[in-house]
Amino acid sequence: MPPAVLTPVRQRPVEENIPVGIRATAAWSWRMLVILGGLWVVFFVVIELQLVLVPVAIALLLAGLLQPVASWLRRQGLPRSLAAALVLFGGIAAVVGIITLVVSAVSNGLADLSDSVTEGIDQVRDWLVQGPLSLSQQQLDDLIDAGQSSLVDNRELFTAGALATATTVGHLVTGFFLVLFALFFFLRDGREIWLWLVGLLPRVSREDIDGAGLIAWKTLISYVRATGLVAFVDAVGIGIGIAVLGVPLALPLAAVVFLGAFIPLIGSFLSGLLAVLVALVSNGPITALLVLGVVVVVMQVEGHLLQPLLLGRAVKIHPLAVILAIAAGLLVAGIVGALIAVPLAACVNVATLYLVRGRYAVAEAPIAAEFDPDPKSQPNPTSLTTDGPAPSVPNGVTAE
Repeated sequence: MPPAVLTPVRQRPVEENIPVGIRATAAWSWRMLVILGGLWVVFFVVIELQLVLVPVAIALLLAGLLQPVASWLRRQGLPRSLAAALVLFGGIAAVVGIITLVVSAVSNGLADLSDSVTEGIDQVRDWLVQGPLSLSQQQLDDLIDAGQSSLVDNRELFTAGALATATTVGHLVTGFFLVLFALFFFLRDGREIWLWLVGLLPRVSREDIDGAGLIAWKTLISYVRATGLVAFVDAVGIGIGIAVLGVPLALPLAAVVFLGAFIPLIGSFLSGLLAVLVALVSNGPITALLVLGVVVVVMQVEGHLLQPLLLGRAVKIHPLAVILAIAAGLLVAGIVGALIAVPLAACVNVATLYLVRGRYAVAEAPIAAEFDPDPKSQPNPTSLTTDGPAPSVPNGVTAE
């Protein structure tokens, strides 16, 4: 018999010697690292450019509130620039009028407030001594002396804070004019700006990105409208309550509640606590407790009636996600970050659902007229498909 020919055993690839679980974990790990790296870059860019990005974000919120009015004016035949200018200056006039009313109410109520504060402090002092805490007069004097000593010891910190405030005022003035400038062009050329940005993307993805952007824009408009109505109801409810109870500065406090209500879940309550504090120092503990009861009742109406009916359809995200978004916004950009965090999360949520699950995963199809009611004045969104012409892009930029 001829000798047997031994064929070499084919060695398995190295990957086959690694368990499937470890290979899957490694694949997920490096992809997650790439995603986290990208998020870190985005976070770093936002921090470095927040003096520009925050005014632009505020302008987008205001555009979501005012754009329907500008669209109505254009449907009446007004030129785009004139409609945007009328809406912009009309909004400025409304804000100036409200600020004038608030300042006038504050100036008229300061005299009564100063007298009420003196009486209220005496009532608080008597309550601390004779109430359930049963503090002695010596303990109360020690607390007051400790507070005064703390102010004296930290005067350098307060001085540095005043200098930082002066710098912040300069940033606020610059940001204010940037908001006005961006808002005018968002109202005038919002659809053109969006299509220009979409035109920078690969042709095959333009239609999907355009649809996601449109549905996110509709969500932003719904959010701003619903939040404005909720804020108005909160301000009226708490304002009437503190006015009936005889608390000074009812109108300014109601204005603060209105502004605070634009931060969901916690804004109205925190601004209502300011009314409780004013009631405490001006009218005493009993009135303060009654004001607190008014704030709690209004918050219950908001949480169980207004929020589900008005904001439930606009912000389709879990309350835990809302809280985390507000916390992240506070960390990144302070109060303004908390203001824009929830609408940003809502827009990202619906846009992601549109892209991942398909355009029919949302309740309504995107409507290009939400950007511009005159389809003849803007490129047709169907031109973003592969077969149609692409939106115009700047010279030297390749859209593919």
